[in-house]
Amino acid sequence: MPRSRSHTRSRPRSDLASLFRPWGGARRGAGRKPGGPRRRVPHARRPEHETRNPVHVTVRIREGLPSLRRPLERAVIERAFAAGCERFGFRLVHYSIQSNHLHLLAEARDARALTRGMQGLLVRVAKALNRAWRRKGRVVADRFHARAMTSPREVRSALLYVLHNARRHGLRYSGVDAYSSGPWFDGWVEERTQPARAPPTAGAARTWLLRMGWRRRGRIGIGEAPQRGRAHHS
Repeated sequence: MPRSRSHTRSRPRSDLASLFRPWGGARRGAGRKPGGPRRRVPHARRPEHETRNPVHVTVRIREGLPSLRRPLERAVIERAFAAGCERFGFRLVHYSIQSNHLHLLAEARDARALTRGMQGLLVRVAKALNRAWRRKGRVVADRFHARAMTSPREVRSALLYVLHNARRHGLRYSGVDAYSSGPWFDGWVEERTQPARAPPTAGAARTWLLRMGWRRRGRIGIGEAPQRGRAHHS
């Protein structure tokens, strides 16, 4: 004989809701918290990139790690640069090593090549530094920041900014910063003898802007002061 519906015990609605409550998804207060003294690079889709435009890239390392401006760290980073400076349609041309960040001037075939090339390069740098420091864990603090340059004036400004970046941070030295690609740079106003050894950034510039276009705005002086630009990340 069929069971009467009147004999079926119904479960309270609140209990049913607890059984089928979905896990994950958007929750109030979830997600990465915007903390710290410096704003993080937003995790948005990177804009399309045109081959003819060089890129100024800034990479910051995590707090609490040793300074990168020491002979051991410089040698480690430069070896990583030499091994990964030209891959996946990406080309590293110039660089500057600061205590807790890197400035790079690069070229890329498109946005995908920029992302793949930078990811590969930063993995090399991180692994090499961890071996030197005898540690494990993350080295890079956040996504790299990239800004495309579209004019000779912008490229010259970026070259000046990157090659003389140490002076912006109050460091004093004579001549060209040894923690940069400046010793191999051929665009100085002053004549210099370049080092006999090959530069770590073996990828020579191929875009017109970074190869010769910027020279229309004048060569760069060894004692020239870098300008503060709102588009740059220190």
